[in-house]
Amino acid sequence: MKKFYSVVFLLITIVVFGQINYTITPNPFNETDAITLTVPGDQIDESAWGVSNNAIYIWSWSFDTNYQNSQDCPTNGSWNNSNDLNKLNYNAATDSYSLTFTPTAFFGRTGIGRFGFLLKDKTGAHQTSPDIFVNVGTLSLNLTNPLANSLTTVPVGNSVSVTASTNVNATFQLKANGIVVNSTTTPSQSYSYSYTVTQDASMELVATQGTSSKTAAFIVQVPRNVVSEAIPNWIRQGINYHPTDQTKVGLALYAPGKSFVHVIGSFNNWTVNDSYLMKKDTTNPDLYWIELNGITPQQLYTFQYRTNDLRKVADPYSPQILSSYDDQWISASTYPNLPAFPAGQGFEVSTFKTGQTAYNWQVTNFQRPAKEDLLVYELLLRDFTQEKNWQSLIDKITYLKNLKINAIELMPIMEFEGNLSWGYNTSFHYALDKAYGTPEKFKEFVDLCHQNGIAVILDVAFNHATGRSPLVRLWNVDPDGDGYGDVAANNPYFNQVPKHSYNVFNDFNHTSPSTQYYVERCLQQWLTEYHIDGFRWDLTKGFTQSCSENDEACTNAYQQDRVDIMKHYADRQWALDPNSYMIFEHLGTDAEEQQWANYRIAEGKGVMLWNKQTDPYNQNTMGYQENSNYDRMNHSLHGFTNMSAVGYGESHDEERLMFKNLAYGAVNGSYNVKDLNTALERMKTFGATFFTIPGPKMIWQFGELGYEFSINRCANGSIDNGCRTDEKPVAFTLGYDTNANRKAVYDTWAKIITIRNSHPVFKSKTYSIESNNLTNDPNGLITRIYVYDTTITTGTKNVVVLANYTTSAQNVVPYFPYTGQWQNLMDDSISNVTSTTAPITLQPGEFRIFGNYAGALSTVDTNAAYKLSLQIADNPVKNGAPKFVFSKAKNGEISIFDMTGKKLDSFKLDKENGSYEAKFSYPAGTYLVQLKSDTGIAIQKMIIK
Repeated sequence: MKKFYSVVFLLITIVVFGQINYTITPNPFNETDAITLTVPGDQIDESAWGVSNNAIYIWSWSFDTNYQNSQDCPTNGSWNNSNDLNKLNYNAATDSYSLTFTPTAFFGRTGIGRFGFLLKDKTGAHQTSPDIFVNVGTLSLNLTNPLANSLTTVPVGNSVSVTASTNVNATFQLKANGIVVNSTTTPSQSYSYSYTVTQDASMELVATQGTSSKTAAFIVQVPRNVVSEAIPNWIRQGINYHPTDQTKVGLALYAPGKSFVHVIGSFNNWTVNDSYLMKKDTTNPDLYWIELNGITPQQLYTFQYRTNDLRKVADPYSPQILSSYDDQWISASTYPNLPAFPAGQGFEVSTFKTGQTAYNWQVTNFQRPAKEDLLVYELLLRDFTQEKNWQSLIDKITYLKNLKINAIELMPIMEFEGNLSWGYNTSFHYALDKAYGTPEKFKEFVDLCHQNGIAVILDVAFNHATGRSPLVRLWNVDPDGDGYGDVAANNPYFNQVPKHSYNVFNDFNHTSPSTQYYVERCLQQWLTEYHIDGFRWDLTKGFTQSCSENDEACTNAYQQDRVDIMKHYADRQWALDPNSYMIFEHLGTDAEEQQWANYRIAEGKGVMLWNKQTDPYNQNTMGYQENSNYDRMNHSLHGFTNMSAVGYGESHDEERLMFKNLAYGAVNGSYNVKDLNTALERMKTFGATFFTIPGPKMIWQFGELGYEFSINRCANGSIDNGCRTDEKPVAFTLGYDTNANRKAVYDTWAKIITIRNSHPVFKSKTYSIESNNLTNDPNGLITRIYVYDTTITTGTKNVVVLANYTTSAQNVVPYFPYTGQWQNLMDDSISNVTSTTAPITLQPGEFRIFGNYAGALSTVDTNAAYKLSLQIADNPVKNGAPKFVFSKAKNGEISIFDMTGKKLDSFKLDKENGSYEAKFSYPAGTYLVQLKSDTGIAIQKMIIK
């Protein structure tokens, strides 16, 4: 349009030639940005133009993104009468003209790629020339072939067509491995070039507009001819040291779907070299391997695998991982001489070193505690000592030994992301995380534990892996080329969509043989290299392929595939180490857990299951009757044949008992559970009603010192669910172990555990727990525990534990099984019991542990004639009419319970000796029959066919 007016008014318009100076801010800009056009006042001779009051106008027009389809600015007005909306603003202080506008609003259109303008007076008698053109839009580059960040495989001598476009005119440079192979000098919005491939090349196309430039990258790669050859028998997946030659190392990577793999590392300056092209195994063509020769013994080497699709990963079976993210924060005191991460590498790298000196184990034949005797101390090293390393834990071994525990369960110590973690964000399950120290120090810790009779159990999270895992990164969807992304459909290890409702990170598919091999190799590494005694398997509900990620009901229900998968892993672990512990954190249905608890028990096997009793125990310690029954501490109520239920009141995953005691404890007059010392006394009673129950037990760190900081405590002291995994204050740093009242809890627990360990009766499977029985104790919160073993002929064979969890003194009927001398096992005092039902006064929060006085026993039981007896004739019962035979049952009552502890029936007996025939129709299953009388309590298991 401007040209039209220039021609029409040629005879009457005075043209000022010579392009004027101007600025536009910001620049570059988009069509929706507000911009300011500024012209210095000296660019226009107002007097020559005959302009008064600085009346200078802009005449402007716009183009589309192809610089076509010109349209006048709607507010131009007419050439001989400019619209005052287009009048420039004059600033006398700076002697300049300016106009601020947004292109889309000013030109009344979108899709603007350029606009032109000139300056004029109102009537068009004077104007500037030539026309000025301004490109709209920040420079953008679209690589159309090959796509940006893509990989193109092209044989040597063939060409690849490189095409691209920009939104504004630009010049282009094409680079191969940093060398310019083509360039243009004429600005254009399109680029096309045919590049002839001579070698692998990292390609860059650079578009430049003025001072702005954009770069798009892609890779050109030539195909490789991979040798197919049988893998040597000394090499398997991972890093392998030759059995006799320290100058040889074998590497093997399982990589289905990859067409070739190179090894890059410190031995070839991290370059792709076909001398390090891996071979394919003839039997398993998805297995790539290479034998490295000329290795210098005792020299550390670092390496990665680089696949044909440009994935660079560490070895999944590397015992040591170096990380550019995490290693810089590890102190020299924790990990002396930590190898430096290789410069120029971004992703994790593996290491190997031949000729290493093997650790000299002091204990090579450790006798592990029997499963039913386990007293497990669950520990997070990060929060256990201020130094957070193996040496500091070694320094605390006496503290742990004197507590009398016989196992330590470490929260995950496999390579995890970051350094301050619970450890469940595992990326390399095979490698020891460096945040806590060296492999040698960890072995020293395990060895020292074994010297002190303490087993070491590792918590393992095999249900998932994080995005840093090479098993994820080798087969992921990575659109931006940063090496990370979601699991791809062809991943042989993981589900693209989780198969259970509790998933985090990437969900392993445990029906995959690839996953099973990986898990089994990791188990072998920890059992053999570090002499670990067993594993606590985290979140075993995640080991199913039968549910969806949003179906919690399905995840919690019995799943046969999960039963089979976990039995397979049990078989594999026991094949590696027949006596190793296998503990599941399942917290599921009894029916499913029974499948594992009773699995291969005839061979002395069987899996142990976590048995959470946090809520009922905490109700007792706080002093509240509701939901305070912890009878399910009894393994038989789960339907387990052996004592396979690992009972606990606290774990890393539960709120601390003492926190709730102090925050919500009951108050009764002057007795206040919220008072620290009162709450600590009640924690002693917790120990009495916990450790005396036969079977494996677990405590969480510092519970023995009454640790009261919430699981959700933040660093600033506030409480928030988002701080659940944050660091917590260290009890030793706070002086809890030297505080008399807190140390008294530790000492009391140690004393109770000593009693348990020194009396064989606590190995007995015949015991009962009476917790919150409102029939006997209307106020609730009274505990009676009876442990007995009739096969014991000398020593303590009967134990009675009494506890008062109310907030007032109570007269507790003990129901001793018989009269005679009973010993208080805490202080060794002797009581002569003449009535089994004579009440004993217990103060609030007080407990007693009685054992029949061993000194009064001989090989002949002098009390046998006075003892209560209960037998079930023809057990299992087949006709719904059981016959109960009893003796010495004065004022007796028989009660029937199902395995959940629910009372089904009760019958009063009208005689002391005799039999009682009952009639009922219960479903087939296992039931408990309890006979309670003035002479004590007897319990038998009844099976109905």
